[in-house]
Amino acid sequence: MNEIARPDPDALLAQLRADEERARRGKLRIYFGASAGVGKTWAMLSAAQREHAAGRDVVIGVVETHGRSETAALLAGLETLPLRDVAYRGRTLAEFDLDAALARKPAVLLVDELAHSNAAGSRHAKRWQDVQELLAAGIEVWSALNVQHLESLNGTVGAITGVRVHETVPDTVLDEADEVVLVDVTADELTARLAAGKVYIPQQADRAAQNFFRKGNLIALREIALRRTAEHVEDDVRGWRIEQSGRQGEVGPPAWNTSGALLACVGPHEGAGQTVRTAARLAGQLNVRWHAAYVETPRLQRLDAPQRDRILGVLKLAEELGAETAVLTGVDVAEELAAQAQRLNCATLVVGRAEPARGWQRWWPQRVLTRELARHAPGIDIVEVARADSSRRIAQARPGGRRGDPEVEDSDRPHARWPGYAWAAASSVAITLLAAPLVGVLELANMVMLFLLGVVGVAMRFGRGPAAFAATLNVAAFDFFFVSPRFSFAVSDAQYVVTFAVMLGVGLLVGQLTAGLRFAAGVSTSRERRAQSLFELTRELSAALETNQVVALGAAAVQGHFGGHALVLVPDASDRLVMPTQPPPGFDASVADWTFRQGQPAGLATATLAAQPWHYVPLKAPMRVRGVLALEPAQPRWLMIPEQAQQLDTLARQIAIALERVHYVDVAQQAVVEMESERLRNALLGAISHDVRTPLTALIALAESLQALPEAPGDQRHIARAIVAQAHQLHALVSNLLDMARLESGIAGGAVNLRREWQSVEEVVGSAIRAARPALGDMAVQTALPAELPLVEFDAVLIERVLVNLLENAVKYGAPPIEVGARATERALALSVRDHGRGLPAALHGREQTLFDKFTRGQAESATPGVGLGLAICKAVVSAHGGEIAAANAAGGGAEFTVTLPRREPPEPAESSDLAA
Repeated sequence: MNEIARPDPDALLAQLRADEERARRGKLRIYFGASAGVGKTWAMLSAAQREHAAGRDVVIGVVETHGRSETAALLAGLETLPLRDVAYRGRTLAEFDLDAALARKPAVLLVDELAHSNAAGSRHAKRWQDVQELLAAGIEVWSALNVQHLESLNGTVGAITGVRVHETVPDTVLDEADEVVLVDVTADELTARLAAGKVYIPQQADRAAQNFFRKGNLIALREIALRRTAEHVEDDVRGWRIEQSGRQGEVGPPAWNTSGALLACVGPHEGAGQTVRTAARLAGQLNVRWHAAYVETPRLQRLDAPQRDRILGVLKLAEELGAETAVLTGVDVAEELAAQAQRLNCATLVVGRAEPARGWQRWWPQRVLTRELARHAPGIDIVEVARADSSRRIAQARPGGRRGDPEVEDSDRPHARWPGYAWAAASSVAITLLAAPLVGVLELANMVMLFLLGVVGVAMRFGRGPAAFAATLNVAAFDFFFVSPRFSFAVSDAQYVVTFAVMLGVGLLVGQLTAGLRFAAGVSTSRERRAQSLFELTRELSAALETNQVVALGAAAVQGHFGGHALVLVPDASDRLVMPTQPPPGFDASVADWTFRQGQPAGLATATLAAQPWHYVPLKAPMRVRGVLALEPAQPRWLMIPEQAQQLDTLARQIAIALERVHYVDVAQQAVVEMESERLRNALLGAISHDVRTPLTALIALAESLQALPEAPGDQRHIARAIVAQAHQLHALVSNLLDMARLESGIAGGAVNLRREWQSVEEVVGSAIRAARPALGDMAVQTALPAELPLVEFDAVLIERVLVNLLENAVKYGAPPIEVGARATERALALSVRDHGRGLPAALHGREQTLFDKFTRGQAESATPGVGLGLAICKAVVSAHGGEIAAANAAGGGAEFTVTLPRREPPEPAESSDLAA
């Protein structure tokens, strides 16, 4: 019998969290077209007019009409946000005002030209990043996009049209859009629009018709747009099937895609960007995850700074397109890539096509990467990507450091190599001078060992190139100074030719192996350093018990690993970041606050405010963001290396978890202290109340006896009556203390003995008014009790005490008349006591529940007697019954207290029957 498949609890929890996040996030609608002029902006504005007519709050953030009158006419009636003026190279540019849009927060915001590049100095480099922040704020955004602006299609479109497009949008933006509206026209219709001047002005139209807007180009772009839209629809269908398959009771198998992942191989050549774009497009079509990896060999480690920056830029592009990136180290590129593919369970390797050999290299045997990969990983498919010369050039990933910082600037310059070669020449001269006196003492074979030892030393210190140079010099020196005939390169014995060849070969081989060992040792040292810094931080944070300790340890660990300066910023009690009193140079408090509020990195080496010299990372703990880590690294390029970026994220996560742990330790300690204080206070109140009650009862009896003496003078009787009144007030206070202690102990886990019985509300209200008559005096009390009030189950004595306390409170702080009302609903009984005085103090607005705390009074300084226990007792009694009590200002003046008690239908009365005889 087949067992019914049960849903995975973790999957359900993840789905609930995703649904909650999706509910908070705004929706994105993209009007997608093959090229400019198809009518995307016109269609977007037409839909906006329809929504505005239906009553939705539609606002235009920025719309480009391109001088088209029919498009501009659709702006009528729609609110438009003013643009922001930005100074750029002596000109003033009008840019979209992101802060104004966030402050306005409309239901729908129109942001045209999704691929637009913002002016320098803007918060984000690209407009699509502005849209992401708007969506995170819960604003629905409509935008427009052309197919040539998709990053993965950049090379393909460039090859078709011959035009290099520089403004691009990551494919993930289109993939994650909630709605994609395809705006499509035929190539002939678009050409007619262009000729009619509906796309560009006449001068631009003629030039565009001869270049980009050729009919063949338009047909190809239309096909690509249709295919890309179909892929998005297919993703929607697949997502719906996955959602349906996760429901309980479904019989069919889940619609998960089980295809293997992709691994894009990033190399140092110019076509690496096209390799990454192709891998992203394949991953999207196959609906699989994908990775990108770059293997740094000893030879590639010697690349100059611009080439290394271009490689890091390609890895950054891969991350923007949704890949997980890694920088591997090793001697054999194919072996490292194959091992990485197997670790990640990748089914396909995507590699760029090798450049054709030129010059003499055509006659030299070349290692082909695809063949080497096939040999190391025969079970993995290999896809070779052609070069695309028309694709945009990848910007060099060079995060800016401070000008004039010698440490940063020196790290960007290529290291000089001549000292290694100079030391190689010096070592050859030194060995020659050392071996010269030993001629005739040592055999030539032993002298060869001295020269080989010099090669090993140079290789260990300076690497492969100087070692090869040293091996060549040593062979020449050995031949010139020690082989007959001496001081000549002539060789009398042909056997020495073999010696020279073996000596040179062994020297080169030893140098190669030693340099490789040096490279591997450097890699191991770097990995050990990262692991050691993480271990030390984790060990020290485990012993930290205060927030200040975590802040100091975290900043010291990050600064010790990355150099430069580091700050750990935490919020105060009002959830605002505490900024340093003396900010270091370049630190921007507004960027740190934005990072804390948005929960996203900003500053150096990010897409948000990238011109900042500091890098800001949110400290994300499992529950919430606990602060911000600000870093000004000694070498900004480190932040572009995936391993270093992951190390920084790991350090930030450890600091965040430690901050959250310390926070909850403080909360737990505070809760224990409050519980112990409350227990001690209740015990003290109970003890004092019991000790005071006996003499107080005797005092009341004596005062009443003195008042009843017939022979007592009038003034003594007046004093006796005053003593009795004050003693009764003190007795009421002691009774309140005892009741409060008993009720609090019951709520805390003791036994509150509620004598629940079916009671008449009218009788309990009347009894409460009679009991409160000494306090009421001649004050009138009006009742509004419907005749159809049902019986309600509660403790009559305690509820009467609640009403008495509320009536006495109305007498003390209110004004007549006092109204007592009641009404019943299907599941609750509501009792209300209202006066017609000044109402609740303005200081309690929004904090009305604090009136029911112990020893709390409406006015701190008041001549009205009392200690603030009456309302606290009311709340304790009502809570013991499972109800609620609330206070508010009544309409027309005065304060109104409402008690809500749960109720159920009373039992049917038993019918009497005669017994048969």
